[in-house]
Amino acid sequence: MTTLRFGLKLSQNATIDELRALWRLADEAGFDSCWVMDHFATLGPRDDGPIFEAWTMLAAMAQLTTHTRLGCAVVGNTYRHPAVLAKMAVTVDHLSQGRLEFGLGAGWAENEHEMLGLEFGSRNDRADRLEESVQVIRALWTQPRTTFEGQHYRLREAVAEPKPVQQPHPPIWIGGSGPKRTLRIAAEYADVWNAAGGSPEEVATSSAILDQHCADVGRDPGQIRRSVQVGVGEEDLSQTRATIESYVRVGVTDFLLVTRGDDPQAIGEQLAAQLPRLRELEAG
Repeated sequence: MTTLRFGLKLSQNATIDELRALWRLADEAGFDSCWVMDHFATLGPRDDGPIFEAWTMLAAMAQLTTHTRLGCAVVGNTYRHPAVLAKMAVTVDHLSQGRLEFGLGAGWAENEHEMLGLEFGSRNDRADRLEESVQVIRALWTQPRTTFEGQHYRLREAVAEPKPVQQPHPPIWIGGSGPKRTLRIAAEYADVWNAAGGSPEEVATSSAILDQHCADVGRDPGQIRRSVQVGVGEEDLSQTRATIESYVRVGVTDFLLVTRGDDPQAIGEQLAAQLPRLRELEAG
C-alpha cells in the first residue's frame, strides 16, 4: 500500500508575511511538503497582483522550516538555463539539509514570455527543451563534469559542485499532461508526475497513458507517484475529503492543497485540522 502525502501551497496574491505564516504552519502542523509556483505575472482575472520569485522564496522557506519538504510545482523550464537551475536547486537542497522536491515543466504562459522577451517557441520546441534540460540537470547533479551537445543546450566539461545532499539527486517531479511528449518524458525521468489539472476521470486517462509510456521505455509505472493540485477556499473545506478520495480512487498519492481567498492562514489551519482524517484514506 502506498502512503498518501499532503502538501500546502500559497502561490500568489499574498504578502511576504502571509507566505511566511503558511510555511510555518506547514512545518508545525505536519504537512509533508510546502510549495510555491513559478510565474512572473499573477494568474486569474488580473495579471498585476503581487507574486514573488520562486527560488528566492524556496531559499527563505528552507531557513524558516525544519521538517516539511519544499518545492515549486512546477518550475517553468523556459525561464532559466538548466545549468543555472541545477545550481539553484542544489543550493536550496543544501540550505534545507536535503528536503527539496524538484518540479519541472515545459512552460506555458505565453504572455510572460512576450513581456520579458523570452523565446517561447512551439509546443514541440518546449518539450524538446524540457527533455534536454532534465538530461543536463541530472548529469550536473551526478557526474564530475558534464559535456552535452543538444539542439537547445550545449555544455563543455561543465563542473557543478557541490552535488546535492540527496543522492543520487532530489526527487524529480515532471508537471504537465501532454500525452505524446510530456508523459513520455515523465515515464523516463520522473519520480513523481504532477497532473496539469483535470477531473479524476481525466487524470485517470492521463495516468493510463503514462503507464503505457512506462511499458514502452521498460520502466515499472509503480515507481512514479501521481500528484494533483487541489484548490481549497472557504466554500470548499467541507468537500475536501470527498474530493481527495475521488482522486485516490484513480491512483493519486500526492496532494498539493492550494489555499485560496483573502485569509490563507485560516484556510491552512482548517486543512491542518483535517489532516488526521485525510491520512486515514488508503491509497491503492
